[in-house]
Amino acid sequence: MNMSVSDLSVGCRFADYFVICGLDFDSGLETDRLCGDNLHISPLDRSYKGKVLAHYPDNVHNNKFDEHAVCMLCFPASLQFRTQKHSLEPKFHSFVVTRENASRYYGFSLIFYEEVRNRNICSAMHTLQTMYITELSSGQTPPGHRKGSGKESSRSLPRSFKLAPHSGAALTYYDITKDKLYVAKSIALICQYPYIRVAQLFLENLFRSLPRQPGPGLSPESYVYNLLYEVPVPSPGQALRLYVPPSEPHLDPIPVVIRMPNPPEELPLLDYPLRVMFSTLGVECVVQLFTCVLLEHQVLLRSSDFNKLMLVAECIVSLLVPFSWAHVYVPILPSPLYHFLDAPVPFVMGLHADSSAITIGSNGPRNIAIGSEAALCLVDIDKPDIQLPEELPIFPHRTPFIEELNHVLDKHQIIRPETEPTKLGVPLNGTSYKHMNDGMSSSCTLPSDGLRRKHSFHDVLEWEESRPLNASPPASPRRAPRPLYRLQRMVDIIVKRAGLFIDDVDADTVMPTTKKKILNDEEQYNEDIRFNIAIRETFLNRFVHIFLMYENFVIMPDQDRDSWLSSRESMVNFDKASFLSDQPQRHRPFLSRFLETQMFATLIDNKIMANWGEYDANLQVFEHRIRAVRTNSLKRIKNAKWQVKDCPPELLLGDIGRRLSTEVTPAAIAQNNRTFVEKLLKECKSKTKRMLLEKMGTEESDLGLGCEVSITGVEESTMIASLCDLLERLWSHSLQHKMGKSALWMHLTNYQELEQCSNSTKPIDPNYLTPALAWCVLRKRLDYLSSVGAEVEAQQSTSGSRSRDSSRGGSRDSSRDRLSNSGTLERKSSQIPNPLRPLPENLTFDMRNVQAMTDIKTEIGYARAWVRLSLEKKLLSKHLRELLSDTTLLRSQYKRTAFLRCEEEREQFLYHLLTLNAVDYHCFTNTYPTTKLPYRVLIVPSRKASQTTANCWLSISGANGESTPKIPIPRNTNEFVFHHKNLGILSTLRIGHDNSGLSPRWLLDQIYVRNEVTGHTYTFPCNRWLGTGVDDGSTERVLVAARTRERSPRTPAPAPHALSPTTHLSTSTIQHMIGDCVNAIVKWHYQSKREKDANSLSVLLCGENGLVKCLEQAFLCGFKSARLFGKNLFIWDYFTRVKDEFKMSLCDESNVQSNKGCGVAYNCRQDQEHRAIWRCYCHLMDEINSVGRSLGKDGKFQLFICLSLREHWLHRMLVPMSMTRVTAEMYEEQSFLRKRGLLTFLRQILEPLDEFDIVLENSLTQGI
Repeated sequence: MNMSVSDLSVGCRFADYFVICGLDFDSGLETDRLCGDNLHISPLDRSYKGKVLAHYPDNVHNNKFDEHAVCMLCFPASLQFRTQKHSLEPKFHSFVVTRENASRYYGFSLIFYEEVRNRNICSAMHTLQTMYITELSSGQTPPGHRKGSGKESSRSLPRSFKLAPHSGAALTYYDITKDKLYVAKSIALICQYPYIRVAQLFLENLFRSLPRQPGPGLSPESYVYNLLYEVPVPSPGQALRLYVPPSEPHLDPIPVVIRMPNPPEELPLLDYPLRVMFSTLGVECVVQLFTCVLLEHQVLLRSSDFNKLMLVAECIVSLLVPFSWAHVYVPILPSPLYHFLDAPVPFVMGLHADSSAITIGSNGPRNIAIGSEAALCLVDIDKPDIQLPEELPIFPHRTPFIEELNHVLDKHQIIRPETEPTKLGVPLNGTSYKHMNDGMSSSCTLPSDGLRRKHSFHDVLEWEESRPLNASPPASPRRAPRPLYRLQRMVDIIVKRAGLFIDDVDADTVMPTTKKKILNDEEQYNEDIRFNIAIRETFLNRFVHIFLMYENFVIMPDQDRDSWLSSRESMVNFDKASFLSDQPQRHRPFLSRFLETQMFATLIDNKIMANWGEYDANLQVFEHRIRAVRTNSLKRIKNAKWQVKDCPPELLLGDIGRRLSTEVTPAAIAQNNRTFVEKLLKECKSKTKRMLLEKMGTEESDLGLGCEVSITGVEESTMIASLCDLLERLWSHSLQHKMGKSALWMHLTNYQELEQCSNSTKPIDPNYLTPALAWCVLRKRLDYLSSVGAEVEAQQSTSGSRSRDSSRGGSRDSSRDRLSNSGTLERKSSQIPNPLRPLPENLTFDMRNVQAMTDIKTEIGYARAWVRLSLEKKLLSKHLRELLSDTTLLRSQYKRTAFLRCEEEREQFLYHLLTLNAVDYHCFTNTYPTTKLPYRVLIVPSRKASQTTANCWLSISGANGESTPKIPIPRNTNEFVFHHKNLGILSTLRIGHDNSGLSPRWLLDQIYVRNEVTGHTYTFPCNRWLGTGVDDGSTERVLVAARTRERSPRTPAPAPHALSPTTHLSTSTIQHMIGDCVNAIVKWHYQSKREKDANSLSVLLCGENGLVKCLEQAFLCGFKSARLFGKNLFIWDYFTRVKDEFKMSLCDESNVQSNKGCGVAYNCRQDQEHRAIWRCYCHLMDEINSVGRSLGKDGKFQLFICLSLREHWLHRMLVPMSMTRVTAEMYEEQSFLRKRGLLTFLRQILEPLDEFDIVLENSLTQGI
């Protein structure tokens, strides 16, 4: 090299230090106290303190030498001694050191063993050996500590070592007269960049050239000097050739090329081979580990090779680009630092497999104390094996992502581990590929068997979505290598089902089947670099497509850099609610947690800092890929086969001397614009048609029709987000001046401002309005003033006739007004279906509701929320027509060529949007669960007892899992408004009172609840009393919602109908009703989550025609409820008497004859089963009576049915109940409980519900 030392800047050297670590003979043998008490271990297995013997140069000004950290990481297991009986092969590993300012530098260490010729050290080791054997033979060492290297061994006296030469006991014994003693020594390089291949080749060949033999070659010192002082780090985008020592001293130096990537076109430097990680762990394990790191869980790696720990940690962190790991990062955790595992923060750490501290939960001398194992990810690299945290969400598009990675591995012929799962997308069942029976898998808080944690719902989500109804659960992931013919057979089946033709695929795209040739070191390194690029680009491409539009949701600050940095912690920089609203429902569990991580917050901070010229390298790479995807989005083709068209000969033989015209005529411009407008209209038509078919296809599939329509897998939220993008593009076409991120929201706010400014009482803000917009405001004010003047003249001209009309019918009008104001509750429900005053349907009303949402921070977010709200209210087409009807505003903002100014295409566009009113969307209600919304409540009491003196309250539950606390009902009013976090689609309502005052009884007809933003109105029919001593004595009732739909004025509303307890139905009718209810519940459990939200299970169970009501009719059939004196009996009275008889039977269970005397006849075989049912029945009745004291008898019956269905007891209780004496006394012969055929039907029709886990709302279970 021609570069001199003075010419080479210190800051760009390839290596900063060359370090030699080992045993300091002057200090002698010194036990490493930081590794704990190790006197119970053989002296050869103990850890000793090493020191830095030398380092060159002494110091570098920008990388101060940290002697303690370097020595500890050069010897992660501390200094070790060996004899000739051990393996003395040198071992290489790399490490990383994190400075206080979060910057890192890298180290590369080669540990070899050097013979100890110092007699003092050998004598000291012999003395320690003698003391250890003496203590062992005398029994002073605890039996539990008699372990060496994790294996049991018997050590008593020297003569007991009559074992094999390499047994565990012989390896740990040092005989000073026979054995040679070796001590570990390390040569290391400290560098700023992780060029691991060059460092490993340099250190290994340098070791081979020691000790230096006389010869013509260069000395080892020359190579070290050259690497330290004469080799710079190449500049970005450039390569550098340097020389390392040869493998043999007499050979020439080996040239090696290093290269520095050039961002943003290239990814940051990664010299570690991803091939090793994938071939060791497998694709499934890597994706699971990658998910844990993304969500900033605690990640603990384990391996017997220190270099594998570093390799896996560096590789998995390198896949995070454009994000970066900002927490504790110790890929190799030295023995003295095991207490770091107590840290209650996210970390990535690596532990050596032979360490005694790895025994989690055992009774060993040192245990790992981990704060929260529920958030811990344990990875055994050598097995491979992985234990996942609790409730780990699924990475978006996980199955196609794994398929894409497998395709890259196949292309580069990477060998997978034998434990790789057979089915792609089958989860690991929350544990691992195979059961871990050692200390790695055991836990101090979890059971030690294979099922160490509760089965996660997110783990089986993809399996449940894709499997048929009769499919069995996924098998164990462990498998043998798949034969080639089975793989080919599966491929043929998939291709045949998809209707594809293999012949159409280009021959170049077919996977190579030739045997992989053996590569030399240089070829293997180049292949690894190519594989690294392919894999990292695949991971980065996932992030690019997930966050393709993330810039629209970044909230840019309006202050300077210093002010923003000072208030950085309290600022909201990303509109998370609006971003999540565009994502598919199944991806939101992962994304909602990822948006809260530090790495995502750092990316957004870097995006904001870029406004002041501070660019992050990872962010530049990310945005470069985003621009590339947006540029090439219209250039993609699905078929890999290119067809080149034949070129006409006249183009080749024509005159090339013709002048090429560069002028664009107005006709050409108009034609191009016309083509663009037609494409936009065509896209609008296809999107609305697809949304309509998808929604209708889902509804048809519920009816058993057209199931193939909704197999596309595209979720509703994704389609609506695509529609919002289309609207933004339509409103951005041919704008006069772009003033914000969202052209649609800017148009809406301008329209809102014009509507407000049209009133002359509000002044015009000159800073807000543009000249064109100010002219629009002036025109509107003139029109407003002229219309006001015309109205005044008209009123003056007709004042006489109006006064005469009012004097003639004043009493009639005033009585009508009083009736309309005070007699709302007196109207019949058959005349007015919804007594609530209708909400305004104008555009600005919905805008004000959206602007009041505190969760949204950006213009894009406001626009999308408004679109979702309008779509849910079926007003999107109407609102946009109203917006575009202001032609003056439209002309002031858009050029003549704009799509919005093409009247014919605009009308077609609005009609396409109008077709979406044919289906029901809940895209606003289900998308913003944290938004606080107003709810209006109207209580309609009966005329009989419309007032109560008690203190009343209500509580409402919804599909979002939220329930309101007890809301006090204001006195002397039946209509009020309360605010609460979005409840979703309402399901149940609890209403009650404290039974206080002189007249607490209250007869309720029904209750209306309306969401004041979406306009959804829910009716809760009641028609029952609240109060003691009347009806069933209930002071609290649980009501189930019934959605009130808008009706035309010509359609009469049906009168509310409730099944009366006195209604007598035939047994066949009741059987048919129960069968329909059970079928509906079974069908509900097989629906997707979206349909489950819209059709609550509570409605199917406790609704007007739900299963509880139908079973009530079955129990009422043949029930002798009437009494000559006193009140009639309820079904709950029968249940109570059955409980008393069961308790008597349990008390006399030792005497079979007494059981028969109580009216129950059993045989011995059924006795044990019936006793268990008696106990369950009595326990459930006691629980209901203790908790539901405010419930009436019918409410307790409903609670009993719901809880017995949840616990799968109901159909088992019917037969024991029918065999009691109480049943014969209180039921007729033709009842369901006494007629054998009807009882068998009732028991068998309820049995299919045993297959499902019925999850009830808290409002139904009363906390039981």
